[in-house]
Amino acid sequence: MWKTGVAVLAAVLVSSFGTVTVDAAPTRPAESRAPTGRFQELLVPSSMGPIPVQVQWAAHGGSAALYLLDGLRAPADHSQWVSDTDALRQFVGDNVTLVFPVGGHSSFYTDWYRPSSTNHQRFTYKWETFLTRELPAYLAGYGVSRTNDAIVGASMGGDAAVILAAHHRNQFRFAGSFSGFLNPTYPLWNEGMRAAMWDEGNFNVDDMWGPPGDPAWNRNDAVAQADSLRGLPMYIYSGNGSPGPLDASHAVGDTVNAMGLESMARIAAQIFRDRLHTLNIPARIDITDGTHTWPYWQRALATVRPMILAALGVH
Repeated sequence: MWKTGVAVLAAVLVSSFGTVTVDAAPTRPAESRAPTGRFQELLVPSSMGPIPVQVQWAAHGGSAALYLLDGLRAPADHSQWVSDTDALRQFVGDNVTLVFPVGGHSSFYTDWYRPSSTNHQRFTYKWETFLTRELPAYLAGYGVSRTNDAIVGASMGGDAAVILAAHHRNQFRFAGSFSGFLNPTYPLWNEGMRAAMWDEGNFNVDDMWGPPGDPAWNRNDAVAQADSLRGLPMYIYSGNGSPGPLDASHAVGDTVNAMGLESMARIAAQIFRDRLHTLNIPARIDITDGTHTWPYWQRALATVRPMILAALGVH
């Protein structure tokens, strides 16, 4: 949504954080402290090939990290958390490293069964492997902890953030979903995902988790996996689909589309809330006026920031 031009993005980053650098491999031993406070772009090896990762290092060289996942339209050259929100400014003085994986277009940040058969994809998405094994191992070379991380995501990244935390409790101490579709096994929602992924790059959902009823669907459904989240601090945000002041700058067509998407996210948030209540699992869940747009996710990030810092033990 509403992408910022690469030239503008680069100018903003350089003016705000100094020269942007790209590293192909860690240059520090695992016990070293991270480069303090600055913004940097890394190129991280993976089974999918080199993956760009943007980072803002912890202000005082601390080891805690916050991973932020993009939505369905994730650009190939930058994170929309960097270009479309003020996430960098929000955490600039905090002793936590912000980690922005770049790419993952229509991937749901999951390990696929095979390459998408409908768009000639040359490799198999293995995002869970990257985010929970390859990337943490790489960042450890800069002194970033592999066991004291938080993760949040918007839209497509929302369910992924919760699911990754559910299956990797040794890594993630906090999970947050902003307008995430937390219940992909809900009747016919697989067809909604099919249409969205086809629209965004001609990806085939069957190559991701197989047909409906395949165990992979249940494994990647936050509602179905709710019991695995017991004891994990969580924040779930969704708008109700009603536009507000934060929508004023967007075209009417964009706002109407964002209203419909957020109405679905609201249903998922309510189903997840009810499931947690049944299991007696506490979580903060906010459903407010708002649509499926970055300004609301920026505001949600500001709301949840104290919870993230507390969960990571950052003061």
